[in-house]
Amino acid sequence: MRGVETRIQEIRHRIFREAARMAYHTEWPIDKRIEELPYKIIPGEVGNFRNDVFLERAIVGERLRLAMGLPYRGAGDPAPVSDGIEAADRPETYYTPPLINVIKFACNACAEKRVMVTDGCQGCLAHPCVEVCPKDAVSLDRTNGKSKIDPEKCIKCGQCAKVCSYNAIIIQERPCAAACGMDAIHSDENGKADIDYDKCVSCGMCLVNCPFGAIADKSQIFQVIRAIQTGERVYAAVAPAFVGQFGPKVTPGKLRAAMKQLGFADVFEVAIGADLCAVQEAEDFIKEVPEHIPFMATSCCPAWSVMAKKLFPEYADCVSMALTPMTLTARLIKKQHEKAKVVFIGPCAAKKLEAMRRSVRSEVDFVLTFEEMAGIFDARHVDIENMEEDPDGVNDASADGRNFAVAGGVAKSVVNVIKERYPDKEIKVANAEGLKECRKLLTMAKAGKYNGYLLEGMACPGGCVAGAGTMQPIKKSQAAVGLYASKAGHKTSDGTEYVKELEKLVE
Repeated sequence: MRGVETRIQEIRHRIFREAARMAYHTEWPIDKRIEELPYKIIPGEVGNFRNDVFLERAIVGERLRLAMGLPYRGAGDPAPVSDGIEAADRPETYYTPPLINVIKFACNACAEKRVMVTDGCQGCLAHPCVEVCPKDAVSLDRTNGKSKIDPEKCIKCGQCAKVCSYNAIIIQERPCAAACGMDAIHSDENGKADIDYDKCVSCGMCLVNCPFGAIADKSQIFQVIRAIQTGERVYAAVAPAFVGQFGPKVTPGKLRAAMKQLGFADVFEVAIGADLCAVQEAEDFIKEVPEHIPFMATSCCPAWSVMAKKLFPEYADCVSMALTPMTLTARLIKKQHEKAKVVFIGPCAAKKLEAMRRSVRSEVDFVLTFEEMAGIFDARHVDIENMEEDPDGVNDASADGRNFAVAGGVAKSVVNVIKERYPDKEIKVANAEGLKECRKLLTMAKAGKYNGYLLEGMACPGGCVAGAGTMQPIKKSQAAVGLYASKAGHKTSDGTEYVKELEKLVE
């Protein structure tokens, strides 16, 4: 639903804005403020979105807690919204799992999967739906000649839906579960959605596909602002998918000016880390495939790489060991700026999970999505579109590095480096978008179909521009990134000034 301003998006924006305002207005007692906010966001006697105004406020209260990095509590917990609010100033609070939470009392308890005859049924004479059903679950209603389905017999194969000329038979599936490529969502004893965290890779697709807004992830909005306020030198590492996210007139120079106005020390494009990643993966591919491993999978999408290691552990060594663009950019910033704090700002919920790893936490101090960053701008009334351009520090990223944000861009970047350095080497590539398709790709690789290949997986259909923290239509974002990439000073990743730093950064 990116690009469509639904009621859910409206609530999310307000939550992020209020979390930021709590950090900025230090004169407000935070515990008192967070107790008042559900009444400010959902005013009056009648609910705005649901029939029950008290339920709406309870949901807002839990969303506020998660936006502050605090743990979710269920409806049976008698503690106030402000319970443990002092922990928001302690970084370890945020890193307490789980990252993505189902707010149970917001969940609609959707059916996991069901096949239904709609009013569109015309009661036709052919009734192919009856004929194709392998379990005799479809029969005729003698009163009107229309089809009906016996749910006790139905095995949900969908054959009846396929043959209906009127498309009058539909297959309904819980949206969050349908979006989950890891089959990590099931029903609890009350029919509410439940996440199996042993399977979950935090891609966030359930979050953006729940039409009831019942799934939310933790945020570090409060902690980032607090770090800036206490005098830390906080640097922003902005993912290349940022183009167009904050408005069609927001240029990189305007975004940089807006970030500095908020107190960030400087802004770096993560595309420079993408260039370094592409070069490292190109060299690794040449050295490893096929002599040591049958194929190599890219590493930049954490949800894809974690999925590969969870479901195909015997091929874990085939996932590139290259550091991700986020980590490489953060390491570069900290190498250049002693005592720097780094906040990655991007489209991705899974980057929050990546940053929770102890090996990465020393490099990346905070992670925010574009949507959360928009809440901070809103809290400070920053008019980005009308900012004056910041002329400083145009990053020396390549077109290929910036195109990491779009599906297919990672593999293309690696291949182009190999072509530059090893022109006689032919590289075969296969890629997949969405974790369901990624699983199919690796299943075929396991069967030997992709020996010698470079495999690119993107957890979000469309690439990083489709991440859970984005706000714009995916096709529009892909086009914007392509236009921005075309203006880069270098075409391929190995032509930038930062490449010479790579060996020092990966030591």
